[in-house]
Amino acid sequence: MLSLVLLISCKSKVESIKPTIDDISESIYASGIVKSKNQYQAFASVNGIVEKVFVSEGDFVKKGTPILSISNETQKLNRDNAKLAADFTDFNSNKEKLNEASLFIEFARNKMLNDSSLFFRQKNLWQQQIGSKVEFEQRELAYQNSRLAYYSAKVKYDDLKRQLSFSSSQSKKNLLISSKLESDYTLKSEIDGMVYSLSKLKGEIVGLQSAIAIIGDPKHFILEMQVDEYDIIKIKKDQLVYITLDSYKGKVFEAKVSKINPIMNERSKTFLVEATFINQPEVLYPNITFEANILLQTKYKAILIPRNYILNDSIVMKKNGDKITVKTGLKDFQKIEIISGITADDELIKPTE
Repeated sequence: MLSLVLLISCKSKVESIKPTIDDISESIYASGIVKSKNQYQAFASVNGIVEKVFVSEGDFVKKGTPILSISNETQKLNRDNAKLAADFTDFNSNKEKLNEASLFIEFARNKMLNDSSLFFRQKNLWQQQIGSKVEFEQRELAYQNSRLAYYSAKVKYDDLKRQLSFSSSQSKKNLLISSKLESDYTLKSEIDGMVYSLSKLKGEIVGLQSAIAIIGDPKHFILEMQVDEYDIIKIKKDQLVYITLDSYKGKVFEAKVSKINPIMNERSKTFLVEATFINQPEVLYPNITFEANILLQTKYKAILIPRNYILNDSIVMKKNGDKITVKTGLKDFQKIEIISGITADDELIKPTE
């Protein structure tokens, strides 16, 4: 009899709730890090020893500003030699050779015209049986030789012009190549930004595989998030993102999805999604971590119940013990929307397995 009384007493104390009418938003959780806009790692394109460092960490630099230089005495000598060769073979510096060849063409032309005149005069005389055959043949041979000399002079002129033009262009190209190789020994900034990190000092060895500096835009930042492959198909550009940062506890910042990387990271099974701040914090630094909720959709004045009051997202239990199958909609971490099956007036208890 005592057991029956206790059982009835326990049943009478079962907690019940009624659904609430409120707004609900469905979102996807993601975590990530803050990156400055256009942030990149600067690598040297040659091996060597640091000769001079031009900037310090925290400095603002313009695009093209030297970051550091690498010792390159041999390359400087190579560039000097290339410049000497370029000056020596410059087309304008060798125009006298062309002028000389042009004068020779003019001389050959005049001689050809003179020999032509003598030949045709002798030919007319010979047709009139005046003069000797030997004299006629000599005039003919002289004319043919002078004509060949004239055409040969023109060919030599054109060949000399092509050769000078080729040598001049080639030496200038070699100078550009040498200058480019020399410039490779000076690491320069690719953007207007801040030097966030600088890992080398004067006298240290520089290799091709290690980043020398990290440079980025200190005024604009990008939020890089890792989104699970299960959720990626729900993400769209311009979706609203709510951001919380440990550096700004208690504050929520708004951002928008700006880019979805179309390839999955095979190791983490995630996709890289980028967002940009709508209301950016006053002070930010690269690599600060954050947590994000990417808003998918919002429904207003929905019928909501706690998620622990529904079994398998489909069954609720009324206060009288009846199990009811319901149709659900949006859900967040605490509540779930009920589309049909119960009303806001129904009293519910936690369902049992």
